Amino acid sequence: MLSTAAMHGTGVPARPVRPRLRISATLVLAAGTALVLAGCSGPSGNVRVDAVDAGGDGTLRIGLMLDNTGKQSFLNSAQLAAAKLAVQEINAAGGHKGRPVELLPENISEDTTAQAKELVAAKADVVIGPTDSSRAPGAIDVLSRAKVAVISPANTAHGLTRYRSGGYYFRTSAADVAQAPVLVKLAKDSGARTIAILHEDGIYGKDVSVAVAAAAKAAGLGTVAEAAFTSGQAQQAAAAAKAAGPDAVVLVARAGAQGAIAELNNAGLAGSKLILSDGAINQYGSALGSKALEGARGILPGVFPSAHFQGELVAVDPGLKDMTFAAEAYDAVNLAAIAAAAAQDDAGSSIAAQLVGVSGQRGPGGVDKGTVQPCKSYKDCAGAIRAGNPADYDGESGPISFDSNGDITAANYMVFTYGADNRARMSGSERSARAGG
Repeated sequence: MLSTAAMHGTGVPARPVRPRLRISATLVLAAGTALVLAGCSGPSGNVRVDAVDAGGDGTLRIGLMLDNTGKQSFLNSAQLAAAKLAVQEINAAGGHKGRPVELLPENISEDTTAQAKELVAAKADVVIGPTDSSRAPGAIDVLSRAKVAVISPANTAHGLTRYRSGGYYFRTSAADVAQAPVLVKLAKDSGARTIAILHEDGIYGKDVSVAVAAAAKAAGLGTVAEAAFTSGQAQQAAAAAKAAGPDAVVLVARAGAQGAIAELNNAGLAGSKLILSDGAINQYGSALGSKALEGARGILPGVFPSAHFQGELVAVDPGLKDMTFAAEAYDAVNLAAIAAAAAQDDAGSSIAAQLVGVSGQRGPGGVDKGTVQPCKSYKDCAGAIRAGNPADYDGESGPISFDSNGDITAANYMVFTYGADNRARMSGSERSARAGG
C-alpha cells in the first residue's frame, strides 16, 4: 500500500534547471489500506526461469498505469514525463529492431483492474505501474494472465514480494522493509548500544518494526523495548520506551507519526535520540513544540535527481514541479526496452524472462558471464547486446539488480536531519544492501 506526498523546503540547494521550478525529494506515506494477498489468480509457472518462445508482433508497446487522484494526483506528472523521456531516447537510438517504441495513451483512474484490461486490449507488451501497492494485485492478476510484464516504479508493500504473478511482476522501488538496516545504522553511528522501537499498528508498522529488530540484532544492538500504538494513542508506548531507557528510539509510523513524536518529546525521548522511518518524516515546523526534533534524523527512499535529469524532464513537461518516482519510472521503461532487445522479441513473456539478466543480477535467470561493465542508457545497453555482450543497466535510481522475486536487491536512501525549527534538511545518503524480502 502506498501513497506519496511531496516534501518541500528540505534545505537542499536549489538546482538551476528552470526558473520557478521547485524540486521535491521523495516522501513516501501510506493510505493505510490493507494489501489483500489471498485468492490471487495469477498464472502457474515462472516466466523468469522457464523457457519462453518468441511471440511478439514486432512493435514494442508500453502502457502506463496512473492511479493517483485528488491530493496525490501530482504523482502522475513525474511518471508520465519520465516515461515519455525514456521512449524518446529509445526511439532516437533506433527503437526496437528498427521500429519506434509506442507509449500507449494514458488513462488516470484508481480502478487498476479496469486499466489493466484496457491496456491488454491495446496490445501492451509491458505496463509501468501502478503507484499504490493496495491496487497492485488487481492489475497484476489481469496483466500476468495476459502475459504482459508489469514493472511498478512505486510499490513498496512487503507482501508483494511473493505475490503470485507467474514471474511477470517487478518493481524498481524497494520494499518497505529495506529501510531497516539503514535505520539501525543511523542509531549505531550515533553511538547507541540499545534501541526502543515504536510502531504504528498496521501492516507497514509491523513489517518494518520486525525488520528493524532483526537488523538491530545482526548489528549487535540491543532492543530494550518494542511497543505498538494506534494513531493518536501513543502515550503508553512512549512511556514504555522511557521506562526501558534506550540510547535511541526508532519510530515506524505514518498517519500517527506527529502524535507519537509529541508523546516521545514529553517523555524526553525526542530530539537527537529519535530516528524516523520513511513514513514518519515530514516538515513539521510549528506543528510540534519548539526544538522537539532538533538533531533527529530520518530517511526517504531514492536519490536526489541530478541537475541533468531534472533538465531533461522539464524539457518534456515545462510545468513539472515534483519528481517523485520519476527516476524509478524512467528506469522501468528503459529496462523493459533493454529486455526486449536482449530477447530480440517484444512479447511480454520474453521481456519478463530477460529483466533479471539485463538488470545485472547474477545467478539463476541472471548474468553468468564474468565481470560485466554496467551501461547507463538504452543506447549503450543495446550496443552491448549487439556486440554479443550481456547488458547490466544502472539507471537514474542507481543499480537495479532484480532478484528472483522481481525485487531490487539494494536501495538508496536520503538521510535528513532536523533543525531547531523542526524542519528536515538533507544531510547525507545511505545504501541498503538487501532491498527485497
